Amino acid sequence: MTALPRVADAAELRRLRADGGQWLPAARDIVNGHGYGGARLVSFTAGTNLVAALGGDAILKIFPSICRRQFLSERATLRVVFKRLAAVATPELLHEGERDGWSYLIMTRLHGIAAAEVWPQLAEADKQYLLRQLGRLIADVQRIPPGELLALEPRWPDVLQTQMAGCRARHTRLGLPERLLDGLDVLLQQAAALLPRDPPSVILTGEYIPENFLIARDGDGWRVSGLFDFGDVFTGFGEYDLLGPSAFMAAGHAGRVRALFEGYGLTQADITSTLKRRLLALMLLHQASDPVRHICIPDWPAKVQSFDELQELVWPD
Repeated sequence: MTALPRVADAAELRRLRADGGQWLPAARDIVNGHGYGGARLVSFTAGTNLVAALGGDAILKIFPSICRRQFLSERATLRVVFKRLAAVATPELLHEGERDGWSYLIMTRLHGIAAAEVWPQLAEADKQYLLRQLGRLIADVQRIPPGELLALEPRWPDVLQTQMAGCRARHTRLGLPERLLDGLDVLLQQAAALLPRDPPSVILTGEYIPENFLIARDGDGWRVSGLFDFGDVFTGFGEYDLLGPSAFMAAGHAGRVRALFEGYGLTQADITSTLKRRLLALMLLHQASDPVRHICIPDWPAKVQSFDELQELVWPD
């Protein structure tokens, strides 16, 4: 039997993922042991962990020990959300196991078109329609009882504390304009007052972006048909999950912002400067925060002089 090699860090994992010859033989042994001996293995080079399709119906995902937390999150989320969303499919967990210090999951493969493949070419009306659906999906996921996810780290108060402590260093390193860095301490003080430390805990993926959901044709338009990739799920304050679609998809278009918020269940009266300031604080504190690269508004740093202007640019009325 071929052994999976040890990896010490993310760089080694990336190199291994790109070299299927180093891990696909072990993957073949794993799937053979679960009755998939005749399945054709096709690796995916994108993502964090080792992922391969087993023919057209299943997916194998293998996690090194350094990504143990992602394994636990993905496994728990698959169990919690399966068949809990009326109109959107999620994978079914079929098998799980351990090998050579790695953990693995075998799940059903969803069918549809990755939203990232078509999003840039969609008509504006289709983009707004999908964002309304995405807002509704976020709300639907957050209505599912988190169950075993509540026992997983990180806890929301710890996320806030960790992200606040490292916020200035992070955004200095990532190139946030100096004029915004000058106002960061004030924003963090506001965040401490505006963001709840112990909110009702809901399921957060942190990643409602086009790479992580599928769409299908719906008459003359498109509908959200599938949701996957749950390795970063934790529980906490619901508004956190509005950030991905705000930055990557709404991208400062008022109609798209309105569609996302309406789908999520916010009324026009809810969309206040206080809400926008909370969202802006969360955007700077997000675990994957990188506004310079993630806010998909062309040349946005040249368009704002302050955080007040930035929040109006990202979430216009």
